[in-house]
Amino acid sequence: MPFPATHASVERALAERGYAEPTPVQAAVLAPEARDRDLLVSAQTGSGKTIAFGLALVSTLLGEAERFPRAEEPLALVIAPTRELALQVQRELAWLYAPAQARIVSCVGGMDVRREARALAEGCHVVVGTPGRLRDHLERGRLDPSRLRAVVLDEADEMLDLGFREDLEFILDSAPAERRTLLFSATIARGIAALAQRIQRDALRIDTVDRSQPHADIDYKVVQVAPSDVEHAVVNVLRYFDSPGALVFCHTREAVRKLYGSLVERGFVAVALSGEMGQNERNHALQALRDGRARVCVATDVAARGIDLPGLDLVIHAELPRGRDALLHRSGRTGRAGRKGVCVLIAPFNLRRRTEMLLRQAGLEAEWLGPPSAEDVRKRDRDRLMQDPIFSEENTEEDTETARLLMERRSPEEIAAAFVRAIRSRLPEPEDVYSSAPQRDRDARETRRPARERDDAGAGAAYDPLKAERHAGGPMVWFRMSIGRRKNADPRWLLPVICRRGHVTKKDIGAIRIFDNETRFEIAEAAAERFAEAALGRGGKGEDIRFERSEPPGAPGDRQGAPRRARPTSHPREDASGGDGGRDAGTGHIPRPRRAAPSEPDASRDAPQGKPAFKPRRAHGPATADGEPRPETAKPGPGFKKGAKERPTGPKRAHKTKPRRG
Repeated sequence: MPFPATHASVERALAERGYAEPTPVQAAVLAPEARDRDLLVSAQTGSGKTIAFGLALVSTLLGEAERFPRAEEPLALVIAPTRELALQVQRELAWLYAPAQARIVSCVGGMDVRREARALAEGCHVVVGTPGRLRDHLERGRLDPSRLRAVVLDEADEMLDLGFREDLEFILDSAPAERRTLLFSATIARGIAALAQRIQRDALRIDTVDRSQPHADIDYKVVQVAPSDVEHAVVNVLRYFDSPGALVFCHTREAVRKLYGSLVERGFVAVALSGEMGQNERNHALQALRDGRARVCVATDVAARGIDLPGLDLVIHAELPRGRDALLHRSGRTGRAGRKGVCVLIAPFNLRRRTEMLLRQAGLEAEWLGPPSAEDVRKRDRDRLMQDPIFSEENTEEDTETARLLMERRSPEEIAAAFVRAIRSRLPEPEDVYSSAPQRDRDARETRRPARERDDAGAGAAYDPLKAERHAGGPMVWFRMSIGRRKNADPRWLLPVICRRGHVTKKDIGAIRIFDNETRFEIAEAAAERFAEAALGRGGKGEDIRFERSEPPGAPGDRQGAPRRARPTSHPREDASGGDGGRDAGTGHIPRPRRAAPSEPDASRDAPQGKPAFKPRRAHGPATADGEPRPETAKPGPGFKKGAKERPTGPKRAHKTKPRRG
């Protein structure tokens, strides 16, 4: 279906750009019932919203005029949450209104404020900016809103999430009340609906989001990896798909900095985008992506808002999004304007349930895969080499002459091998990654609960997360590690070591038995082979711990796991006249006599007849009629604080004092 009749100049601009058919949101805003009305529009990211509100403003700004009048006070105001999105909107409106001779000015944070002030003073037709910078120009009197006919809020949900509500209300209160207000958002949450009810009048609700098939042009994949192999998985996914433009998402600036440095060190031509970068750095990074000088961009969620890059066919979630909206916004950077895209979620297998819940909330179907191995990447490299466009290019005379010289001096096999090595030297080397955990019975997995118990036989500390149900998920295999009680082994820090070194989760670990010099533990048979491949015979970085296969504790011939022999609590002394000097008959050791408790009479000492070995302390106060000491319940003497613990009173003890010198 072709574009509806709008305006001659705009139709000419669309034809020059090759726009033949409108997207659903563009067709909806051009419908007759939407003409000159307030609009509340929800559409997916990348559905052509910028062109949509540009087309919707034509009737309000131009009317029947062929071109815009002389530039004075602005006629329209477009507010965007980020600098990149505002600059992108300015570029889109510039070519759309170019035949009508419109002047578009941008006012965004991080740019030269004096240059913006001069541009506003010279006059303009449309101002595009961020909330903070627009409010600053309004407060300083540089921006005159008295002639505004329309105000557009682009990505309104993101502006509310970033805390721009106060700035938005200030800007909208400064605009004329009879203006036209257009609100565009990917999702219409409760806050957006409340804002629309306050700032709009009789708004037409337009919803072009297909809930049954969100982002139909995006192919979703979930790559399950060990938690310690996330970075390696990102490397192999980038190498496997080999997209001309890829966007990798992280949560924090520190995570962006770390992953960016790791990719550059491996040979990727990458750039980074985060909030700590200046505007010039961000512009250079985006320009490198547009020019093709960089192929990978590592960014945070906020920094990537509004990025529309050509050839961006791959989005990687190095860290899982925090919610459904974040997932849709991230993924919307690809699959735009009818192009196909791939979205890959790197999911550590201990976060599988969280990943499933995230996809279920977003209404997405994803293909679950293991990480591409190094051999898979090399196979794809060979396939791409066979289809390289370099073989279809026409040879020049210089190329033919050089090839003839090579054929005279080298064999075809040598030339081909050198060509392959030259191609391979420019590619980052893939990483060795371990496959994800196999599928397990969910019911059996959910019944497992951690529990701690002590070994009654005294063989060692036991940590048994499966307890009586530990065999419900299948048989277990015993392993040992070269650290025990003598080196303060404890299940609280042994569990993370086992999981990290063996690429398993806590659910794969059974009982843990800690002995003096070693620790034995169970691994589910389904994960035992993966654990053995990852951990056996290797010492960890900074860890003097080695893993080996083991027999169960208490097995025949197992001395370490056998129960300890009970140590005698007393040692009978032999008669000194027996000739052995009081030594133990079995070991020849002279046992040390047990020390008597302080509250018992010491029978080993010779006490005078008629006198007890320990004289009981006499309580203060008068004796009873039979001569026995009175219990210590006497009335406290003077100076005893009320409520304090009662104690016998008596004469104070004189304190020794040192004589003063001099």
